[in-house]
Amino acid sequence: MVRSRSILAAGALLLAASLGLTACGDSGSGDEGADAKTLTLWHYEGPTSAMGVAWAKAIELFKASHPGVEVKFEGKGFEQIQQNAGMILNSDSAPDILEYNKGNATAGLLSKQGLLTDLTEESEKRGWDKKLSPSLQTTTKYDGDGIMGSGKTFGVPNYGEYVMVYYNKDLFTKHKVAVPTTLAEFESAMDTFVKAGVTPLSVGGAEYPAQQIFYELALAKADRAFVDDYQLYKNKVNFQGPELTFGAQTFADWVKKGYIAKNSAGIKAEDMGVAFTQGKFPIMISGSWWYGRFASEIKNFPWGTFLFPGNTLHPGSSGNLWVVPTKSKAKKLAYDFIDITMRPEVQNLLGNNGGVPVAADAAAITDPKNKELIDNFAKISSSDGLAFYPDWPAPGYYDVMVGGVQGLINGSKTPQQMLDEVAKPYQDNLTDLGR
Repeated sequence: MVRSRSILAAGALLLAASLGLTACGDSGSGDEGADAKTLTLWHYEGPTSAMGVAWAKAIELFKASHPGVEVKFEGKGFEQIQQNAGMILNSDSAPDILEYNKGNATAGLLSKQGLLTDLTEESEKRGWDKKLSPSLQTTTKYDGDGIMGSGKTFGVPNYGEYVMVYYNKDLFTKHKVAVPTTLAEFESAMDTFVKAGVTPLSVGGAEYPAQQIFYELALAKADRAFVDDYQLYKNKVNFQGPELTFGAQTFADWVKKGYIAKNSAGIKAEDMGVAFTQGKFPIMISGSWWYGRFASEIKNFPWGTFLFPGNTLHPGSSGNLWVVPTKSKAKKLAYDFIDITMRPEVQNLLGNNGGVPVAADAAAITDPKNKELIDNFAKISSSDGLAFYPDWPAPGYYDVMVGGVQGLINGSKTPQQMLDEVAKPYQDNLTDLGR
């Protein structure tokens, strides 16, 4: 569901209060916190996810190499940080290091506001830049307007991610459905499920997943020039043009055809994923961040993945960024922790738990399914097929996209109305930037 302003405000006040309670104690002194004895670290990955497992190991290694330093790890919700990051990082209760979403509307906005530490020099000194391919570095750099792709380095990812199609092999076999290789075959497969009384897609319309389906459909008609125009502001974007029109119209058609349930407008990402693990839906379109969790939790049926049929461009990028707030009291410790997450032992662990490492030893990845996951990412990345995410271009665009796609699901908006709605804040942001 879309949260009301009053709920968000209440949540922000509660979070601020909790921050005041957890920020007590000496976190060190000096610009880089050279004498700090505490590292406060936040991230929002589940403990059984690939990132959660790998970062727990990184914390263990950090403690071993920093005797006398306490690590205060606090798990946060994605939405909690997404909605309140600006307020949090502008306070004296900012953590020393945290996971944060990449893109113009998130890390770019905070860098523009002066809330993130410039990591350019540290990245070059420690060799982080050399471990990241040029396409992965796109999301780490932001110019003075907070636009990604150039400028200073404000974050470091230690994994990659991309959107794919997860499928229940038992349900595919039961209904005699083959893995599709084209969009037409994909729709034919979903028609088969609908005729059998099965809703094909597990969808979370209240958060990010539904808008990623819309974007996958738009990318079916897009090329790299469109992505650069939309994401990097290289040229004006026509929101009624063939790419976005196809995405919105086809998404609306999928709802009418029964591929997407109308009640999914109120479903959150977590509930979408749980429904798939319970075998209630044959297909789920979402990111590689689910992969390790599914490998751990799905016990009752075999499952697999395939890339969105027919597309050469896919939502995806580097993973979320480790960022160091300007108000961090232990910056040197934060840099040391980032360095540990790039070590082979952490990278290999990430890869063997269903993640997509950026600097692993390929020979050390032992599971065939994990190798397939990593190989598919390498295929997309090496062919310049990472198209980022639909909510990245403008501040506040995440909620705009959620609301727009919800309108397509519940039928309150036509595709044209939806596109007009999401076009306005995008164009307003361009005006604010003087572009």
